[in-house]
Amino acid sequence: MARLSLLAALAACAPGICYGKIKIDAMRHDIQSITPKNFDGIINKFRDSSVSAIWYYKDDNKADIAFMDEYNKVAGELKGMAKVTAVNCNEFDVFCGKQGITTTPTVMINPPNPIPTFKYEGKLEQKAISGKVARFLTDMGTKVTKDNVDDFLTKDHSKPKVLLFSKSKSTPSIWKALSSETVFKRTMKFGFVSEEEKDIVQRFKITKFPSVVMQRGGQAAVKETYKGDMNFLALKEWVNLHSESGMGDKVAGAAGGKEESVEESKPWLVQEVPELTVKSSNDVCFKGEGLCVIYLKDGDLSQTETDMLTGLSKRFTSNLADRGAKMKWMWMNLAIETNFKELFSPTQMPSAVVFNPHKRLRFNLMDHGEDGEIKGDEQGLTKLMDKVLGGDARFKMVPGQKLPAWAAREAKAAGKKEL
Repeated sequence: MARLSLLAALAACAPGICYGKIKIDAMRHDIQSITPKNFDGIINKFRDSSVSAIWYYKDDNKADIAFMDEYNKVAGELKGMAKVTAVNCNEFDVFCGKQGITTTPTVMINPPNPIPTFKYEGKLEQKAISGKVARFLTDMGTKVTKDNVDDFLTKDHSKPKVLLFSKSKSTPSIWKALSSETVFKRTMKFGFVSEEEKDIVQRFKITKFPSVVMQRGGQAAVKETYKGDMNFLALKEWVNLHSESGMGDKVAGAAGGKEESVEESKPWLVQEVPELTVKSSNDVCFKGEGLCVIYLKDGDLSQTETDMLTGLSKRFTSNLADRGAKMKWMWMNLAIETNFKELFSPTQMPSAVVFNPHKRLRFNLMDHGEDGEIKGDEQGLTKLMDKVLGGDARFKMVPGQKLPAWAAREAKAAGKKEL
């Protein structure tokens, strides 16, 4: 009989509520109980970088009992992203009084400094409270556009870059929380790409949203697509696998100001078909083995042309793999590099040259035919490559074995980080 009474009593205890009182259990709830002794260590210590919520309750108050499940849902939704805590004012009435608590349930929100703590005045519902707390999550990521994508991918190139591709126009809470996580904010770089950025979406071959891609390694050697669940804890676990390898060099700015990277932006390291300029020339052409296939344009390279050249590069790389030959593909804007236009003297554009940068500088220019019938397209480039690889191409020496002067280019303004 005693055993039946015990079972009945246990059955009467709803999750978190027993004998008409609230009991927060760390094994069953996502809410973190705090006391006056650990308040500073859990809340105040992290005010500079994180947001938290505190529910002041009385464990025997009917309104608090009714609110318990809803607040636990908030804690579950924001688990790992924000601290969702609670203080029992029946147990710590003096402390609650010092915090200005006169009635319960009361939810106080602590945004990152210098924004002061304030009382939440909205509906005591999960969606409303979660939304209010999430508004104050710090965004340390970058909104990536076609104007800053190369800069984002190549600055701090020792740090892995993680990109979220989304149909949303604004950065979601999960991504803000990941970007400002204590370790990740030092070791990784987070970027947000809206579906509207068609060029970047096409470049990374994104076909579904949301998608998360990590790029890491020298010259962006590894691109890995996340295949797990789209929630904070799962993403955090995946990102954490590579966070320690991303410790980029940092130096303090003038007067101890904002940290600056000692690594210069090198967009050509991540471009499928890099532009040949004075800054990129050693990395993409003149240093290392192989011949340089230079696509000549009188202006910018289009995405269609990029795709064509990428396809040709992969095709000929595969064909040459067992022959010890190497071809490096790139393009040059002759509207800017006018001295090289004079050197190569193409009869029409687009055109191409195969350039040998080793020992004796020499090049072979695409032959467009007597009537200009051979174009600088996929067919024309294939014909040029077959001619060079077949040993039938005649290379012309660079006069005086000295390259023309490169065009002086103004540095682009640093991309502004959007929060």
